Amino acid sequence: MPIYEYQCQACDHKFEIIQKMSDEPLQDCPQCHQPQLKKLVSAAGFRLKGSGWYASDFKNSGKTSDNTANTNSATSANANSGGGCCGSSCGCGG
Repeated sequence: MPIYEYQCQACDHKFEIIQKMSDEPLQDCPQCHQPQLKKLVSAAGFRLKGSGWYASDFKNSGKTSDNTANTNSATSANANSGGGCCGSSCGCGG
């Protein structure tokens, strides 16, 4: 569910609340109880809830794959040996 940020125009109280996208925007401030709330435009926030979401799903194991290391070595070798653009093998006439 998305996390929305609100600010009261009367007392300047700011807070976040988890709401469904289909819920009506809040209007009354929880601090001063005035109907002066304004939904703020902020970075989208959400909470993953339920089975199937694991902390390890998005973590990098810290290991560099051999494929990445070989690609980086080949790229720097081409740059140093005149390969690539304007190194006579690209056809640009440089």
